[in-house]
Amino acid sequence: MLTVPMGIFGGLFGLWLSGQGLNVYSQIGMIMLIGMVTKNGILIVEFAGQLRDRGIEFQQAIIDASVRRLRPILMTAFTTLAGAIPLIISTGAGAESRIAVGTVVFSGMAFATMVTLLVIPAMCRLMATHSHSPGFIADKLEKELAKDKVHRPGHG
Repeated sequence: MLTVPMGIFGGLFGLWLSGQGLNVYSQIGMIMLIGMVTKNGILIVEFAGQLRDRGIEFQQAIIDASVRRLRPILMTAFTTLAGAIPLIISTGAGAESRIAVGTVVFSGMAFATMVTLLVIPAMCRLMATHSHSPGFIADKLEKELAKDKVHRPGHG
């Protein structure tokens, strides 16, 4: 959820810098942008959770997840930025709509990616320091169910 405001801010800032207004096409670009930027945060947080499930210490899991997911995040960001360039420089009939979408996607993705790579690991550390790994409750439940089977051998 932290990546969404960053993406929207970047998109709006790009519109402001280019002298464009908020219209239907730029709003469609915002919706596209939200879908793309949320993936970056999910990649880092989900992988950190998987590492914690494997028994890696919390802070090391965040660092490892950030390092291991840097390349896929940057690859996605750069391909999105490259795909938005033809929209931004388009001319002809309907160019205004393509330029608005391209500007929002390009500026929002660029800003959100840069900030996300710093903010998401920091916020994950701040907000989830005293939490358990995602598989902790599942492991606890499995142990309880195993104990229950031992105490009631005829059931199950």
